Amino acid sequence: MFSPTSSTADMVTQGKLEISSVENVEAKHTRGLGCFGWLLVLMSLLFVTATFPLTIFLCVKIVQEYERAVIFRLGRITDRKPKGPGLFFILPCTDTFVKVDLRTVSFDIPPQEILTRDSVTVSVDGVVFFRIHCPISSVANVSNAHLSTRLLAQTTLRNVLGTKNLAELLSDREGMSHSMQESLDVATNPWGIKVERVEIKDVKLPQQLQRAMAAEAEASREARAKIIAAEGEMNASRALKEASLIISESPSALQLRYLQTLHTIAAEKNSTIIFPMPIDVMQNFMK
Repeated sequence: MFSPTSSTADMVTQGKLEISSVENVEAKHTRGLGCFGWLLVLMSLLFVTATFPLTIFLCVKIVQEYERAVIFRLGRITDRKPKGPGLFFILPCTDTFVKVDLRTVSFDIPPQEILTRDSVTVSVDGVVFFRIHCPISSVANVSNAHLSTRLLAQTTLRNVLGTKNLAELLSDREGMSHSMQESLDVATNPWGIKVERVEIKDVKLPQQLQRAMAAEAEASREARAKIIAAEGEMNASRALKEASLIISESPSALQLRYLQTLHTIAAEKNSTIIFPMPIDVMQNFMK
C-alpha cells in the first residue's frame, strides 16, 4: 500500500544524500593547494611560457560533444563543473584529466537463480539502461561507476524478485521493472548515475514445473470441454423431447419423417434398399 509518509521520508533521504555528496565535492574544491602547490603551478606556468610553441600541443585538449573532462590539479578537482565539449587547457606538469562519457549505456544482467516467496526456484535475467548525469561524482565518489552499477543491478534483481510470488513474477513484469528502477536510481544517485530503464527479459522455470503447469492447463481444458459437451447433449435431449411430443400429436408427421430418412439414405448409399415397416405391425408378432 502506498504511504505518503514513507514516500516523503524517501524523498527527504534522497535529498540529504544529494546535498551531502555535493557538499563533499565542494569541500574538496575549497581546500587550497598550499604554498608548495602554488609554487609548482607557478613553475609549470613559467615552463609553458618559456616553451610556448612546443608545449601548446600538451596544453590544448579536445573532448567530444557527448564527453566531459574532470580536471585534477595536483590531485584535486579544479572546478565545480566539468570541462567540455570542445577545447580546454591544462598545465602539462601539474594537471591530469579524466574523460567521462555521458551517453546512455546498456548492459545485460546475467541469469540469476531466485527463490520466490512461494518457494519456487526460477532463473531471471534482464537489461539495464543508465547514463552519467554528474561526471564529477562518478569520478570522485566511486572507483568504477559502470562495474559498481552492474553488481548493484544483480543484487537488486534478487532482492526485489525474492519478495514476489510466481504468479506475480509471470504477470506483473512492468511493476517489478519500475520497482527495480527506483531502487537502483536511489542507490546510484551519489555516484552521479541516472538509471533510465530496467527491463526483465526472460523468466525460466524448471522443467518439472513446466510439465506440471502444462498438465494442469490440459486438465482444465479437458474439464471445460466435457462440461460443454454435456451441456450440448442436455440441450439436444430437450429438443428431441419437444420434437417427439409434436410428432406424437400427428401420425402423418411420423410418416413424413420416414420418407425424409429414405430420401437421405438414397442420396448417400444408392445400393441400400430399405423397406419401412410400421412398429404396430411388429407388435402383433412380438405377442
